[in-house]
Amino acid sequence: MGIVELIGVVLLLGVLCAESKYMVYNTSAGLDAGKINVHLVPHTHDDVGWLKTVDQYYVGSNNSIQGACVQNVLDSLVPALLADKNRKFIYVEQAFFQRWWRDQSELTQSIVKKLVSSGQLEFINGGMCMHDEAVPHYIDMIDQTTLGHRFLKEEFGVTPRIGWQIDPFGHSAVQAYLLGAEVGFDSFFFGRIDYQDRIKRKKEKSLEVIWRGSKSLGSSAQIFAGAFPENYEPPPGFYFEINADSPVVQDNVELFDYNVQDRVNDFVAAAIAQANITRTNHIMWTMGTDFRYQYAHTWFRNMDKLIHYVNKDGRVNALYSTPSIYTDAKYATSKSWPLKIDDYFPYADRANAYWTGYFTSRPALKFYVRIMSGYYLAARQLEFFKGRSDSRPNTDSLADALAIAQHHDAVTGTEKQHVAYDYAKRLSIGYTEAEKVVASSLACLTDSKSSVGCGDSTTNFQQCPLLNITYCPASETDLSHGKNLIVVIYNSLGWKREDVVRFPVVNEEVIVRDSEGRKIESQLVPIVDAYVDLRNYYARAYLGSNPNAVPKYWLAFTVSLPPLGFSTYTISTSKKPGAGSTKSSIYKFQMDEKSAIEVGEGNLKLTISAPPGKIINYVNNRNLVEESVDQSFSFYTGYNGAKDKAPQNSGAYIFRPNGTYPIKPEQASVTVIKGPLIHEVHQQINTWTFQTTRLYKEKEHVEVEFIVGPVPIDDGFGKEVATQITTSLESNKTFYTDSNGRDFIKRIRDFRTNWDLEVNQPVAGNYYPITLGIYIHDKKKEFSVLVDRSLGGSSIVDGQIELMLHRRLLLDDSRGVDEALNETVCVLDDCRGLAVQGKYYYRIDPLGEGAKWRRSFGQEIYSPLLLAFAEEDGDNWMSSHTPRFSGIDASYSLPDNIALITLQELEDRKVLLRLAHLYEIGEDSVLSVMTKVELKKLFPGKKIAKAREMSLSANQEREEMEKKRLVWEVEGEENKNPKVVRGSQVDPRKLEVELAPMEIRTFVIEFEFEFEVEVDLDLMTAAFKRMVDA
Repeated sequence: MGIVELIGVVLLLGVLCAESKYMVYNTSAGLDAGKINVHLVPHTHDDVGWLKTVDQYYVGSNNSIQGACVQNVLDSLVPALLADKNRKFIYVEQAFFQRWWRDQSELTQSIVKKLVSSGQLEFINGGMCMHDEAVPHYIDMIDQTTLGHRFLKEEFGVTPRIGWQIDPFGHSAVQAYLLGAEVGFDSFFFGRIDYQDRIKRKKEKSLEVIWRGSKSLGSSAQIFAGAFPENYEPPPGFYFEINADSPVVQDNVELFDYNVQDRVNDFVAAAIAQANITRTNHIMWTMGTDFRYQYAHTWFRNMDKLIHYVNKDGRVNALYSTPSIYTDAKYATSKSWPLKIDDYFPYADRANAYWTGYFTSRPALKFYVRIMSGYYLAARQLEFFKGRSDSRPNTDSLADALAIAQHHDAVTGTEKQHVAYDYAKRLSIGYTEAEKVVASSLACLTDSKSSVGCGDSTTNFQQCPLLNITYCPASETDLSHGKNLIVVIYNSLGWKREDVVRFPVVNEEVIVRDSEGRKIESQLVPIVDAYVDLRNYYARAYLGSNPNAVPKYWLAFTVSLPPLGFSTYTISTSKKPGAGSTKSSIYKFQMDEKSAIEVGEGNLKLTISAPPGKIINYVNNRNLVEESVDQSFSFYTGYNGAKDKAPQNSGAYIFRPNGTYPIKPEQASVTVIKGPLIHEVHQQINTWTFQTTRLYKEKEHVEVEFIVGPVPIDDGFGKEVATQITTSLESNKTFYTDSNGRDFIKRIRDFRTNWDLEVNQPVAGNYYPITLGIYIHDKKKEFSVLVDRSLGGSSIVDGQIELMLHRRLLLDDSRGVDEALNETVCVLDDCRGLAVQGKYYYRIDPLGEGAKWRRSFGQEIYSPLLLAFAEEDGDNWMSSHTPRFSGIDASYSLPDNIALITLQELEDRKVLLRLAHLYEIGEDSVLSVMTKVELKKLFPGKKIAKAREMSLSANQEREEMEKKRLVWEVEGEENKNPKVVRGSQVDPRKLEVELAPMEIRTFVIEFEFEFEVEVDLDLMTAAFKRMVDA
């Protein structure tokens, strides 16, 4: 039955029942200042994938797993709201709503728009999904929120007011200030906080607070935030789904089981109980839960009756409400509220149940999401430089896949295995299309000798998405017959960048030349057996067939790249033996040898005992830092709580270790590889753990690359594999972890700022999410570790940093997935546990000097260089193509403390631009300052007609947002709105953007019309020339 027919049925029922006193309910109640106001907030929580895939949830298939159909929810909702103008509903997940919206008739869309404009249907949060808050990168959180917010603005003209993060497993400071206050939210509500914290907050009536998540932005980015008393469901006994076991309100005296007064008494008792732990006379009841309202009438029929009879009773006041109405009511009381700083991590829902395992769960998926995120940022830049196509290919598919992957049961690794496959498949499809955008954009930019317009390029650039498993067909071409390999390397950062690139090659005698034709130094690094095994197995898994013959070497060379631009390098065979790349020297040390070897060609040197390959000493000759370092591996066995009174296993969500066991090196040798650019130390720790310690000549950090897996489970125990890097620093139980890649937050082992912690899990209870990095310090030095994907980590011992790298478990942790986290890969009949390849990086600095590396190199990790390959038969590429390009003024680069995090052409040919200050206040003596960016130099050859500053999600002008912002009072603060220094308004003549520490500013840029004409004329001229030539 369609929605229009359902509306007819509802209206007919209304007519037929108009004479029945039992069918006429007064639901028009507003606020009552003299009573407890119970705000009934009808809602559904629709996971964008979890036990079923996003599409299965939408259409309602695969119901043997879970009976859930979002299409039914939305279909049922519209006639239910039309039946009574006082009814209200909130909806969150735009990934579902947009699917549904596209399927509706113009009449239905018109009806829904009226429901939205009347306030009956309100969009809350408004992102494509309800993203996680522990493991996503802040850029991904912004992008997915923007995607949903811009849709709502374009279709409905609305800007969501409320943050609604009711299900993520702990809550981040970045969510509060950046994805809350900075997108224009007036409040932010959530469900999950630590059980010990919740108990204390109930007693103190401090579940609702003013959350000041950023010490840099302070009160200018604070938000009213509320944790629910228990969860995001109704109070017990008030579930009204069609198959729920709560008593319905039976008010027909002619039928048995009449229970109006009982139901009213239950309602009043529950309201008073909640009011006793809540400030003011306003409380919120979240009337719904996961995938509810599939038959919305059952909910609204019972809520209609409750409102009617409760208000006739008169002890409390019940009303249909939304979080917006609730927030305004709280604000109108003019009360002051407790102050909350830092975050709500880690989260435990009871003793021995810390949700800190998911910080690492499914590490390969986490890496895939991170790599695709950086690629999407670069692809949008290149799409802009070429000019966005209204038809495909474009970057929209990757945007959608990345947005869905931020869901709190996606990148977290807490979904069923078939759903994880679905997320990865969507990312792959999105990448394939974005790859075409990148290839065509680079072909356009390299073929074009002018700054505008693109002809038909014949260059076919190939890329290497499987380079992490040493598989790159584009670079493995045989050059011995005179071909040249053209490598175009794109830098998506706003700074000049020098780095070392590596890719596999089949020829040994090769020469590398830069864009000026100069021969540059290069090194051949042997590909060792551990990577050959990884390549052969996983390439076969991806391709369905055996890959071509394994190349013997990585080719490594140093590149120099302009900001937001590329340089071109040529690889050719050497005509003279020995004149090509330098082959690495190889030293192999056996177990019975007792010696030490120094590695490092530049300022940084490591002394390593060979064997067992342990680092003895770390020395930086530039800053005179010297430190002993010990790096090791261990694993925790997953706890089996089957025999406990309160069973709790370790699983996808929960980290509950049952002992820790060191992984002792079992192999008899250590291999050291040396060359002019790179030194490496290779260690086969055991049959399933391999490690490479790598130093670059021009870098002052250590790169550690690992292969972990398949983790053995034949002993019947699941394992959680960690690495420890130990120093002599006296860190005094204190360490610092980042919040979604932005602010660093101070952590103290076995301590919580807001309550006296009862320690029941000394390891799991001290684990925190790491998106960018973790560091410790003492009075002289600071030790920093940066990561290539989100994972869990801690400092369990003073002077030591621990990272969890991989998890393979055999038991479910009873949080709904009903599946063990046992990732397995099968190629034909060869099934193995998942092997994970990854990297982390560390560095030791004098106290106060580590932030610059963490921030600048952290950007390089997020935005790896983009390599594109083409073959050439002759030697005229450099003269016939544009070998070097920068999208910004040739004389300009962004300041060292500023990152360009969004450069995207919108559908209306406007440009979305975001600039982010990378440093916190006081973080660095030089770079934690107000900084300017010159917009004119970011867009050479274009004249900016208008630069409108927007909210973070670009759905309203910043000035308009600030005017509407609610200013809340904080307990104990006399100054209601303390002054915080932020960048000033942009002068339309100078077009200079100021950014204060940790500030992100968002603009929609419009260019002069003449520029568009110029482009069109250029294209027309090129087309006319082709016709003449023909």
